[in-house]
Amino acid sequence: MSLNWLPRDNEIKNHNLWGDEFFGTDAPCTMYELRPILDEKGNVVPGLHSAWITLNNPKQYNSYTTQMVKGVIAGFHKASMERSVVAVVFTAVGDKAFCTGGNTKEYAEYYAKRPAEYGAYMDLFNAMVDAILNCKKPTICRVNGMRVAGGQEIGMACDTTLSADTAVFGQAGPKHGSAPDGGSTDFLPAYLSIEDAMWNCVSCEVWSAYKMKRLSLISKVLPVIKDGNSFKRNPLVITDKYVDDGEIVYGEFVSGDARKKANEEIEKATIDFSLLDTSVNEILWRFTNLFPGCLIKSIDGIRAKKKFFWDQTKLANRHWLAANQMLEGFLGFTAFNSRKLTGKDVIDFVKYRQLIAEGREMNESLFEEVLPKQK
Repeated sequence: MSLNWLPRDNEIKNHNLWGDEFFGTDAPCTMYELRPILDEKGNVVPGLHSAWITLNNPKQYNSYTTQMVKGVIAGFHKASMERSVVAVVFTAVGDKAFCTGGNTKEYAEYYAKRPAEYGAYMDLFNAMVDAILNCKKPTICRVNGMRVAGGQEIGMACDTTLSADTAVFGQAGPKHGSAPDGGSTDFLPAYLSIEDAMWNCVSCEVWSAYKMKRLSLISKVLPVIKDGNSFKRNPLVITDKYVDDGEIVYGEFVSGDARKKANEEIEKATIDFSLLDTSVNEILWRFTNLFPGCLIKSIDGIRAKKKFFWDQTKLANRHWLAANQMLEGFLGFTAFNSRKLTGKDVIDFVKYRQLIAEGREMNESLFEEVLPKQK
C-alpha cells in the first residue's frame, strides 16, 4: 500500500546555529574548509567530504585567541550539521605547533586581574571542549607540531590522534600560573597510568610523539623529515626499542652533543606531511565505509567515559581558574608575556615560596619582588 497520500514536508532544514562569521583566513583566526573524501586509489568520491578545522596563528604557535575559540565551537557544530561530512580533521597551520593553548598575550594583557572576564572566557573554552565531544562526526586530531597546555586538552577531546614525529606533548600550567583543568586532569588518567598522568600534569615536561604512542595517548606517529626521496625519523628521539639499566628508553630524547646536532639538523630539514596526510585519508576512507549511525553511536559510547569525568569538574574548574587570575595566573602569564623584556619567562619561585612562608600579604609589593625585572 502506498503512503504517498500522506502530507510530507520535503524542504531540507538548516540546523546550523551560525554562519561563517567566526571563520577567516587572515591570522589569527580559525579556518573551516570542506575537502573531498578520497578512495583507496586517491580518487575523489563525489558528494562526500571531510571538514578541516584549522587553527591559524603560527606566529604565536597557534595559541587560540577568544575569537579563535568561537571559531572552533562554530566549526565543530557546522561539521556536525553538514550532511556531506564524514569526519572532522582538527589541525593547524605550519610545522612548529598544533596548539600551545590559550593566547598568553591576551591572558596577560586583558584577562589577568579580571576574574569575571576570564570566567566568561572559560565558559567559551568549556563550550569548545563540549563542541568537540558532542560533534556527531568522528574527530581526528592531526598533530603537526607542539601539542601543549590547552592545545593538549582540546587535542585529547578528539577521538583519534595522528602525529608528526617532530611533535611534542605536555602541560605548562603549574609553571606558568595555571592548572591543566581544561581537560588534562580529566582525560590523562584515562589514557595513561595514574602516575604517568600525574607526572605529565605537574612536571611541565614535554614528551615526544613516540613516547606518547608507547604510552597509548595517541594512535599513530609518522615521520615528516624528508631525506632525498625518503623519510627519516626524528633524530631528537631514541627510536630503537631497547631497555637501559632496567628502564625503557624508546621515545626519550637524546642528550648532550647529540641533542644539539639533532636540533641543528631539524632546523635545516625539509618537513613533508605527505605520510601523515595519507594516514589521515586512510582513516577517513575507513569511516566512509561504515554505517554512519552505527559509527557515531559506537564513538559516543566511548566518548561517554571521557565526558563523565569532564562534566563532573568543568564548572568548578571554571570558577577556580577565574579566581586564579587575581594571583598566580596574573604572575605566571605576566612573566611569560614579558619574557622579551626580562630574559626570563617565569617568576622567582623560591622567593615566592619564601614570602608565602613569611605570611606575606598578596599585594603589588609582593608581585614586584617575584616578577622578573626588566633588563
